[in-house]
Amino acid sequence: MLKQSLQQKLLQKLSPLQIQVIKLLEIPTAQLEQRIKKELEENPVLELEKENDPDKDEPDTKEQEVERDELSIDEYINNEDIPAYKLQARNFSKDDKHEDIPFSTGATFHEHLIAQLGLRILNDRQKNIAEYIIGNVDEDGYLRREVDEIIDDLAFAQNIEVDEREALDVLEIVQDFDPAGVAARDLQECLLLQIKRKDRSFPDVENAFQLLKYHFEEFTRKHYDKITKRLHIDEEELKDALAEVLKLNPKPGSSYSNPMSKTVQHIIPDFILDIEDEQFLLSLNNRNVPELHISNTYSDMLQDYSANKKNQTQDKKDAVMFVKQKLDSAKWFIDAIKQRQNTLMTVMNSILEYQNDYFLEGDETRMRPMILKDIAEVTNLDISTISRVSNSKYIQTHFGIFPLKYFFSEGLQTESGEEVSTREIKKILEECIANEDKRKPLTDDKLAVILKEKSYNIARRTVAKYREQLNIPVARLRKEL
Repeated sequence: MLKQSLQQKLLQKLSPLQIQVIKLLEIPTAQLEQRIKKELEENPVLELEKENDPDKDEPDTKEQEVERDELSIDEYINNEDIPAYKLQARNFSKDDKHEDIPFSTGATFHEHLIAQLGLRILNDRQKNIAEYIIGNVDEDGYLRREVDEIIDDLAFAQNIEVDEREALDVLEIVQDFDPAGVAARDLQECLLLQIKRKDRSFPDVENAFQLLKYHFEEFTRKHYDKITKRLHIDEEELKDALAEVLKLNPKPGSSYSNPMSKTVQHIIPDFILDIEDEQFLLSLNNRNVPELHISNTYSDMLQDYSANKKNQTQDKKDAVMFVKQKLDSAKWFIDAIKQRQNTLMTVMNSILEYQNDYFLEGDETRMRPMILKDIAEVTNLDISTISRVSNSKYIQTHFGIFPLKYFFSEGLQTESGEEVSTREIKKILEECIANEDKRKPLTDDKLAVILKEKSYNIARRTVAKYREQLNIPVARLRKEL
């Protein structure tokens, strides 16, 4: 029996412009110029803005404009009269002479991973997910982005809806690539991926696996007595297991690094901050970002078509439809660039206002606690937008160049009720540990007491958390004889 029912679904559809803005927000200034160049190569409707061009000809007469427009349409139709290579972005043929002689420096680490991807039997969807995961693997071989962040990126950047299980399944495929340990999310997973490929029928390998799988924290803290008791092994067996662990590579990607292909990474600030009479003068660093506009040739072509619709052949209609699509794409891209600039300035101005005292003097102790939500509420923008703006962006100030993420930190209250940044607490911890007697290093309990004496009422476990975030080992590992 046929059943009919009504069902309501709330679906969020992103417009092409919104997708462009989201993609461009994540791009720092260093990459924006390349992104614009790529768009110029792919879209002939986009042109660079030319100011005061002395060679610019006088405007055409109306008859000349129509003749020029007719020729432009015909060029699109009669492609057989034009060499194929002329219609491509890279305009050269096999007969062209090249001044530059290319040379090979060997496959890069990421090229090595992509090559292995081609050897796996995967559908297009899985390949897209795998390529995105590989793109987020750093030079050491680690996947530094969380799986849920990758899922969000795929939805926004490529319109691919992926659930966590599917993403993890593809991640497991990539983690099976060489070198062993690649695409691990932390050191423990990296070492486990490597030890799993060894023959665990050998006792030392099996003990190494058990150590890494179930007693990794004790291993990092060198609590070997606890490990021997829990694994029911003696000291000799522990030494053999540790020897197996020491054979593993904590940075699997480094074995594929190519010294010839390494380049010095220069930080290009996205914002430039000057101060005059205690007033902020903020500007975007658009030095290498060209201005764009729509080509008059193609916009005039559409106007001519509209005026002579009845006399157009099907081939001309198809050509004009192609041009219209390119025009829309060009308009979306130009609007997205403008929205990107406006959003960046809005967010950065809000950060400046929030951290006014700090930016005036550059004194770290004057920095207020600030989280993404604080700026989102001030700007009326989504937290994800603030995150995209603050990620991989830098500001040049009179006291140095800093990543925007540097200005975000949690807050704590002192005994007097004053709210201070956790960054200030960490700085005090660093100073205390730097000045301690290394023969009797300060324990977390003692550090908590010192902070309390300074009016920072912090629990020992919080002190331990901040110490670990500063990559400072526990007191017994700092002890010197």
